[in-house]
Amino acid sequence: MIKEKFLGLFMLLGSWISYLLGGWDGVVSTLFIFMCIDFITGLILSAIFKKSPKTDTGTLSSKVGIIGIFKKCMMIVFVLIAYRLDLLMGVSYIRDGVCYAFIINELISIIENCGLVGFPVPKILSDSIDILKSKENKTT
Repeated sequence: MIKEKFLGLFMLLGSWISYLLGGWDGVVSTLFIFMCIDFITGLILSAIFKKSPKTDTGTLSSKVGIIGIFKKCMMIVFVLIAYRLDLLMGVSYIRDGVCYAFIINELISIIENCGLVGFPVPKILSDSIDILKSKENKTT
């Protein structure tokens, strides 16, 4: 009985989140999949390979993990805001644009994590990431 109530609550929560984000389409699914892959590759990088650039020791850090989860939650909030702007303005491209931007960001992070663990990353991708990082460092 408790299991059914828990599953019902979980389904209700999932439906509500899907409604708030403007539906559960391919763009939102892709974003969530990439967010999960990025989180898992980050855990692997720090827990197994101990090569995380976000800590001095390269190992797991609960503070870094909480910050990462918070950032992913904020991505979801921005998707929600973008969807509400779509509704307000009577358009249907702001949410998708925000999702695409976050998908690209997550993809870059996944590629970086794979490169740090020694997975062969095509040179064109690693060079592109280096260029983006250098431009980011110049603006901050």
